[in-house]
Amino acid sequence: MITVEHVNKRYDDFTALDDLNIIVPSGSLTALLGPSGSGKSTLLRSIAGLEHPDSGTITIAGRDITGVPPQQRGIGFVFQHYAAFTHMTVRENVAFGLTIRKQPKKQIAAKVDDLLGVVGLGGFQDRYPAQLSGGQRQRMALARALAIDPQVLLLDEPFGALDAKVREELRRWLRRLHREMHVTTVLVTHDQREALDVADRIAVLNTGRIEQVGSPADLYDRPATDFVMSFLGQIATLDGHPVRPHDIRVGRTPEMAQHTEPGTTNTAQVSRATVRRVVRLGFEVRIELQHADTGDLFTAQLTRGDAESLALQAGDTAYVRANRVPHVLHSARGKPPRPAPGIDPGTGANVDPPA
Repeated sequence: MITVEHVNKRYDDFTALDDLNIIVPSGSLTALLGPSGSGKSTLLRSIAGLEHPDSGTITIAGRDITGVPPQQRGIGFVFQHYAAFTHMTVRENVAFGLTIRKQPKKQIAAKVDDLLGVVGLGGFQDRYPAQLSGGQRQRMALARALAIDPQVLLLDEPFGALDAKVREELRRWLRRLHREMHVTTVLVTHDQREALDVADRIAVLNTGRIEQVGSPADLYDRPATDFVMSFLGQIATLDGHPVRPHDIRVGRTPEMAQHTEPGTTNTAQVSRATVRRVVRLGFEVRIELQHADTGDLFTAQLTRGDAESLALQAGDTAYVRANRVPHVLHSARGKPPRPAPGIDPGTGANVDPPA
């Protein structure tokens, strides 16, 4: 649906997009994930027509829209902050795009009522934005973006201004909405959990370029670079290897740490460590440890049941081993990667067709 080829964008001495290439398949929900300044919002705004690339081309459904005005691109856009008309009711806000297109009033009313039902705002038609919660205002904004039947829906940190519980509820709702509407959607976020939870494809950006594109499982289990591994989930360093904290086996004896489970490795060495701190985070427990030989600090993540069985406390000796060590395709951009199935070694893009 969306093809971005060799796009560059600079602001004075700052390079926002650096020869960036990406393909967004039709019907997908693709998350653009990266730290501040990585170029994800600039890329989204370039697709929307709110920024104009210095060079390169952007096509939607095979049509070159690089120089096309935003209102002629067939795009729905939702920002982080609710761009609502405060003097209009919910119904009037959602109908705005249809009204300026001079569609028949009966047709507009029927479509708006249908959309408000889809986004869970049936019965709120006559309220004003100030009478809605933050989550409800974002649902209204999504309904307004969908009202014009866009080919593409662009979401720029849409839940960033909301509290954690509301964000989680809206993520679940967005997944259901996407399954029902099948609109090609691009979501900008810096929240790794949000990207893993919502998207069926994730593009990780760093300094204006794509590090890797693939499914959440591909990126988490088979990161193309150290940056992707470090950004997509927590990591610990154990005996010189980057390891996910939940993949560290902890025991009170070397034999307990050596115990293997289906799908894990038994080749990693067992190391001795000292427990520095035990942090209980509800359903999981974080054990902060110090390597006995190297003095390195690292963290293991246990289930509450395993932690209660071990009953470790600060000052105790523990034995640790990595159950899994992710295979990073190449350690730094600029070094030729070893191609993996479905990965374009030039761009890090997933070249397999979506399932």
